[in-house]
Formats: sequence, structure tokens, C-alpha cells
Amino acid sequence: MDITIRPIEPAEYAALGEITAEAYLGDGLLDYGADDPYLVQLRDVPRRAEEAEVLVATDARGRVLGGVTYAPPGNRWADIATPDEAEFRMLAVSREARGAGAGEALVRACIDRARATAGVTGIVLSTQPAMRGAHRIYGRLGFVRTPERDWYPIEGLSLLTYRLEFPAVS
Repeated sequence: MDITIRPIEPAEYAALGEITAEAYLGDGLLDYGADDPYLVQLRDVPRRAEEAEVLVATDARGRVLGGVTYAPPGNRWADIATPDEAEFRMLAVSREARGAGAGEALVRACIDRARATAGVTGIVLSTQPAMRGAHRIYGRLGFVRTPERDWYPIEGLSLLTYRLEFPAVS
């Protein structure tokens, strides 16, 4: 599949919001199902695009396959990043496009952005234990588990953390 990664356009906000919400709902990742308050944040792509960088994966016809929110160092969308780290969140790919490389392409785009930022020593993320497909992507790309940074944003929700360290430039 021919996949392009680029910044989201306003006309695509609703589509990505629904892809993201459906990915979390369809995979059973929300404790309260369709009533989960996190769905509001997952669907609020306009806010994310205003406050961070939202990237989309599109096919050859321009159809949105998925997206991710990239938070550079110091960005309010970063949950666990230190001042010298970037972070990405809300990686989601439509059910129809899974397995075609869109998720990995989105993660690689985040890595490229972080590496191109002066002073950034790595990129981090949080993930749910059930997100095994994403864990495989992270492992293939060199991310390592950082259990000392695992956290609980709400009672009963355990988030695992991963980090990709960038080699020091001499």
C-alpha cells in the first residue's frame, strides 16, 4: 500500500477523530465503552492540532488511514516526557488499514521529527498492556520498556512506557 505521512488538514479532523475513537472502542481499551469520558479527547482533533502536531497516514487516493499526536519537548500534550524528550500519543489506524504499515510509518515520522530537534535525546510513549500490535512496532523500531516510568492516569488504568534513545552526536 502506498502510504503518505503528513500534517493533518482541517477537513480531515472529523475522520481522524472517528478512526481514533473507533480504534479504542473496537479494541476494548475504554473502561466505560461508548460512555467513556476519554472519547471526547480522542475525537477532539481540532484541539490537538492547535496545541500539538497531528500527523495522518493517507493512501494513494488521499483517504485517511490513521493518525498520531506528536508532542515536541515542553508541549502540553506530553504526559511523561522530560525536557529533553519528545512524546507521541493517540496512535490509531483504521481497522481496514491495519497491517499495511500505516502505524509504523506514523511512528517513524514522530521519530524523525524528534531526531531533527536540537537537544532531544529520545522519544517516549505510554501504551496500554492490551495494545500488543503497537508493542511489536515499538520493539521493531528499537524502543525499550521503561517500567520505572509506568503510571496510572486514573484508578485501574495501568500505562506501560517505552523510550527510544538517540545516540549522542559528537
